[in-house]
Amino acid sequence: MNNNISFLQLILHAHPLVQGVLTLLLAASLLSWTVILAKRSLLSRIQRIAVEFENRFWSGGTLGDLYEGLRRGREKSDEGLPQIFSAGYEEFTRQQGARIDPDDAMAAVQRQMRVAQAREIERLEGGLSMLATIGSTSPYVGLFGTVWGIMNAFIAIGNVKQATLASVAPGIAEALIATAVGLFAAIPAVVAYNFFTSRVERIETRFGTFSEEMIGIIERGLRGGGAGSRAA
Repeated sequence: MNNNISFLQLILHAHPLVQGVLTLLLAASLLSWTVILAKRSLLSRIQRIAVEFENRFWSGGTLGDLYEGLRRGREKSDEGLPQIFSAGYEEFTRQQGARIDPDDAMAAVQRQMRVAQAREIERLEGGLSMLATIGSTSPYVGLFGTVWGIMNAFIAIGNVKQATLASVAPGIAEALIATAVGLFAAIPAVVAYNFFTSRVERIETRFGTFSEEMIGIIERGLRGGGAGSRAA
């Protein structure tokens, strides 16, 4: 076997279809890492905002003061827990102004908070299906490239009178590279998908718990007639 053969040479001399498979897998790997880094940043930011907002929420003061603070930009209010809070509080103030039955008002507040929470979770889950697809299909795409490469290697062997290890090994090696690259693309995507899914579930539970606590506070405000329900 030629000792000068390198990994790059194997790829450059591979069958065009195998090269196409490798290009597709490398593009999938690059895409998955882009999603992984973006999703990691997003989930970390949402978690940090939630912790900071909950500390502010339970530090005392009224819901109105907290809402006004968000509107004035003292705290980030366009994503995560502050967004769910704002949706519920805005509906709460509308229902108070309408002076309708407290049960109907509570149902409206709960509906608005559920909608806001669903939108936030949908945004957090964005890209996870892509990671799942890359993780589940990449090994099979790599295997397809391997099978094709090995098939062509055996066809080439059949066309020569005497096959040697030196003539067979490069074709087999370039075919197996496709499987290796398929695993290289799939493994990080699968690990990241499982990790991020778990984090999103924990954040969703946190959102749900906060919503229930805030709804309890708003219910006391509606039934007690007070517009400035306290956050502590």
